[in-house]
Amino acid sequence: MKIEYIDIQNYRKLKTCRIHLAEKETLLVGANNSGKTSAMDALIFFLDQRGKTPASITSGKSLSSRKLGAADLTLSNWHQLNQFGKAWANAEEAGETISDWQPLCPTLDIWLKVEKSEIHRVRHLIPTLKWDGGLLGIRMIYQPKNLEALKADFIDRFKAAEKLRITAENNDKKPHDSDKSEPRNFTFSIWPGSMREYLEREVSRAFEIKSYILDPAKVNLSSDNKFRPQELAEEQLPLDFYPFKGLFMVDIIDATRGFSDPYVSTGSQHSGSNLSSQMNQYYNRHLNPTDLPGDEDLDALKSIAYAQHSFDERLNDVFTNQLKEIEGLGYPGFTDPHIKLSSRVNPIDNLDHEASILFEIQKASQDTGVPLMSLSERYNGLGYKNLISMVFTMMSFRDQWMRVGKARLRMPEEDATVEPLHLILIEEPEAHLHAQVQQVFIKKAYGVLRNHKDLGESAKFSSQLVVSTHSSYLAHEVGFEKLRYFKRKPATGSQDVPTADVIDLSCTFGSGKNLQEDISDTAKFVARYLKTTHCDLFFANGIILVEGAAERILMPHFIRNNPNANSSLDNSYISILEVGGSHAHRLESMIEVLGLPTLVITDTDAQCPPIKLPEDEGSANAKPRSIRPKLNQGYKTGSHSIKTWLGGVDDLDTVLSMPEHKKIRGKVRVAFQHGIPITFKTGEAETKAYPYTFEDAIALTNPELFRNLKKPTGMMKQMQTALNLDTLELCCEALYKALKYDKAEMALDLLFCTDPTELVAPAYIQEGLEWLKQALDDASRDLTPEVPETTVEQEAE
Repeated sequence: MKIEYIDIQNYRKLKTCRIHLAEKETLLVGANNSGKTSAMDALIFFLDQRGKTPASITSGKSLSSRKLGAADLTLSNWHQLNQFGKAWANAEEAGETISDWQPLCPTLDIWLKVEKSEIHRVRHLIPTLKWDGGLLGIRMIYQPKNLEALKADFIDRFKAAEKLRITAENNDKKPHDSDKSEPRNFTFSIWPGSMREYLEREVSRAFEIKSYILDPAKVNLSSDNKFRPQELAEEQLPLDFYPFKGLFMVDIIDATRGFSDPYVSTGSQHSGSNLSSQMNQYYNRHLNPTDLPGDEDLDALKSIAYAQHSFDERLNDVFTNQLKEIEGLGYPGFTDPHIKLSSRVNPIDNLDHEASILFEIQKASQDTGVPLMSLSERYNGLGYKNLISMVFTMMSFRDQWMRVGKARLRMPEEDATVEPLHLILIEEPEAHLHAQVQQVFIKKAYGVLRNHKDLGESAKFSSQLVVSTHSSYLAHEVGFEKLRYFKRKPATGSQDVPTADVIDLSCTFGSGKNLQEDISDTAKFVARYLKTTHCDLFFANGIILVEGAAERILMPHFIRNNPNANSSLDNSYISILEVGGSHAHRLESMIEVLGLPTLVITDTDAQCPPIKLPEDEGSANAKPRSIRPKLNQGYKTGSHSIKTWLGGVDDLDTVLSMPEHKKIRGKVRVAFQHGIPITFKTGEAETKAYPYTFEDAIALTNPELFRNLKKPTGMMKQMQTALNLDTLELCCEALYKALKYDKAEMALDLLFCTDPTELVAPAYIQEGLEWLKQALDDASRDLTPEVPETTVEQEAE
């Protein structure tokens, strides 16, 4: 049994989204404020059974340890909910049935894949008599408990508020003492003025989670999130029990795990916030020999009794004189009282202190009899402690699921059966972990969850790990087919709000059934390429693709010092990827999926028509030759990026004269060299020079800086020589020939020999950065609109 996918509706910006879970690990990735945390919060709210009483679980009325407030409803739904309030206040009919409310309430659909051999486990959830295994869906809705009571209470409270508002308005019309005049722009509101105001206070009292069985025959299996949530029949009744009891266990590691500076007191510590406490809890739950003792506990119990007996003898021996002195006092009604000291050896207490776990800081090469030096856990770094803590917590989850040790004996008989599925939710494990430890954690986590004799590769029991993260290091360590990318979507209308889609990257990076044959090679290249670089593009707001090392080295300086793009571009999270010119276009499908503003910086790579040499006669070996760009020569562009993103155009004259709007396709803008106006010698007329690549464009944009370089080497020396020639034509030809030198070394020499603030970016790069800044600003505005608050009395006017 596995969870195939999860649908979330009406929860914050997750208006309607589907998250496909991988068989083992699933990582939720995306830029800030894209919905990752909302997805985890929704799962925890609906599925978390911590702190719920058996009675509440049985009734289905239990509340999660994570609360849901009115602000957690998708903002665009409030317009309709406020309309319900308006109608009720005016004695009109609207929102009279639970079916009217359900499409607006937070909803979680869980779709399980159930094998035929497991049907007996879900007999209480079988949707139809024809169902014979496969997908099985359950919907959990946070909906009104009693709609009639909700309506009556809202009307009573609103009418009382309305009456008070009228009184306040009448009082405002009376003359006021000038000394008690109210400040200008003062507004006086009385609760509740709308359904939203009412539910902001009352939602936890008026709402509850109810569960419904879905029809697998009506499921939409599309993976592009363009599905419609299944509608419930009006007459469908909710279940009167928690639907997943006995099917899967849910365990959670929160983002706030209680680790902090050991010298700082936080007032109230989380349970298990240090390793000693966790060890103590594990021992008490699974290993304590005094709890439900069995044959295997005899030796331990005997050792505890012997230790207690020996300690009692020692206590009474050392206190002999003191006890005799007390015994000689006598008490009224007693004759020669006899006092005996008795201790209690409790193994639980022996672990409940920080020195119960020691970290040895020496290793003995042989048994010298000299004790090794060690430190208690408080003296170890947060990262190391946090790693051990999370791993130990997962071990505890696993052993509790598998009913290890005393856990099986302590449970009621009906709860002793192991659930076939274990779902583990981990929020932002990168907190307090440095990069290397993050990688260790995600590589080992699933193995820890399966490290049990009945688990391993066994298909009888399944474990599914879901991790939300902002860390590119975690994303780098797993297969990209396990990533689920949260893509921000702007508002589409005045009553709409920004939402999020979830992109299943297995359709981009996967294999087999998830990929078409003709794109599999490209997908493999993209995955392999990203494996050799950081995966920060999955968390970025924008992307810049560059062709070579020189652009990659200097681009951060151009962003930071761009006079026209100001600091907002430098403050944005931009991922700069270096991709060779012949491969950048292969990222097209991935960039389209991510939907991020992307600047592609490429070279024109001018080429002249092929010239056949005598030895090539009769063969197809002739190829276009690279050449210095010139107009009206019939040259072509060899740039794959230009030809791919700009509609296949390859004529160099067309490319060099292309207007701005034709360099943009959707959210992608291609930037490449064009004519650079330059006054080569003092007194000469301004002339345009056409560079071949980024490097000669830098030189032609900063001629005086290159001419004044002290002791240049390599390509920079050749460029300085070229800029000191007599004519611009000779200069451009010499610059073109200098491109054979190491380009990355040239960029590093520039950083060493010049102040980056004095280096002016070529015009085509400045234009591209200005476009990227504007695109990011536009996206930010689209993603942060306000939903106007409309009160019932305003709507009634």
